[in-house]
Amino acid sequence: VQLQASGGGLVQAGGSLRLSCAASGGFSRYSVGWFRQAPGEERTFVAAIHRSGPGIDYVDSVKGRFTISRDNAKNTVYLQMNSLRPEDTAVYYCAAGPSVIRSNLASQSAYAYWGQGTLVTVSS
Repeated sequence: VQLQASGGGLVQAGGSLRLSCAASGGFSRYSVGWFRQAPGEERTFVAAIHRSGPGIDYVDSVKGRFTISRDNAKNTVYLQMNSLRPEDTAVYYCAAGPSVIRSNLASQSAYAYWGQGTLVTVSS
């Protein structure tokens, strides 16, 4: 599956952005995760949604501010980001995997497919 991430941009602190991860097809069979990489840092987990059922996970720093959702009919997963902070500045990547178990949603190695990143810059 091919993934296309979009929706990044420049926003002031406290603002909102919605990222989209669009797939080439059959997205309902995949669990999808969002990861981010800040300048000079390693890529880390942000949020993920399981391919079936209510399985959703977030890193603690975004809980209550970010919401992940999916529209399988559109083969798209969204990351709604509210109350953005300068520390949210990063390149955001989406990833998909057909065999990710719920307990492993935060693990980068569980995902087989990766999209290109989209840059989110939050100014103070």
